[in-house]
Amino acid sequence: MTAVRLVRSATLTDTVDYAYAATAAGPLRAVWTAGACPLDEQGATVAVGDVVGQAEQVMRNLRTALADAGASLADVVKTTVYVASSRQEDLVAAWEVVRAHMGEHDAPSTLLGVAALGYDDQLVEVEAVAVAAAR
Repeated sequence: MTAVRLVRSATLTDTVDYAYAATAAGPLRAVWTAGACPLDEQGATVAVGDVVGQAEQVMRNLRTALADAGASLADVVKTTVYVASSRQEDLVAAWEVVRAHMGEHDAPSTLLGVAALGYDDQLVEVEAVAVAAAR
């Protein structure tokens, strides 16, 4: 069981596919991740030119980083998704991958189109804040 409770709004639109806020209770540990990048085990950018392929790798790397910190995607209280594109369809394509990985846990998120990201050929990055039970 997670300490995270996702909050919906009775006042704001219910057509969005994420919660508007999240709360956490109990003896907890906060986990902040660096932006998960589309890098393989050797540090090379994968799926060059492919937003969806990079988003898949990013989410696999995010799961791993959270697990290494003793958390999971179900413990996430907020994500920020960065896509190096000004095309809304690229942002939506990355978002759909993130949402698929998050499943029913539709934590609050911000989706941004940015001019560039840090690694060569990088198109997608996702950072997260999670709250997990104290160890």
